[in-house]
Amino acid sequence: MDETRHRDREGTRRRILDAARLLFAELGYDQVTMRMIAAEADANIALINRYFGSKRDLFAEVLAMQGRFPGVLEGPEEELPRRLAEYVAERLRSDQGSVVLAALIRSSSAPEIHEIISDRVRTAILEPLSARLPGPDAAFRAMIATALVTGTGTMRQLYGPDAAGAPDRETVIARLTAVFEVCLRA
Repeated sequence: MDETRHRDREGTRRRILDAARLLFAELGYDQVTMRMIAAEADANIALINRYFGSKRDLFAEVLAMQGRFPGVLEGPEEELPRRLAEYVAERLRSDQGSVVLAALIRSSSAPEIHEIISDRVRTAILEPLSARLPGPDAAFRAMIATALVTGTGTMRQLYGPDAAGAPDRETVIARLTAVFEVCLRA
């Protein structure tokens, strides 16, 4: 009996997170209500409050679902600009935009969650990248690279994968690699 309850609890929790992620991406934080999330997840509002506490806490957990740079920061330092370029090129050319990035874009005007957004960008991208860079201005260089990564994600969300008439993948990667090499250089 406890095993079934645990599975039901995890299934309900997962449905709530999935519903919140999609609604935040589609409508933004301010436009989404707990009732909307409950209806989309086929769950009771009381369960949302029990599992997540508040809409703000649920939004934070949705952001936490997005992993860090998977595999991008691992490997030889001299290959980091190319790995970042490949990551960005894939994001730009993907038919599937990041649901979490869409939620960030559509929610950025909500003052209630600025701290959550700032903390997520800092812990998921900025600090891990800065830790990989040598030199006294590593944090500044990481900030520039982070701006490029998040900015290209924003461009992809706003204009789609084919909006800029981008050339072939390798050309995009070569140009982005050159940009990352300059901004990451000590």
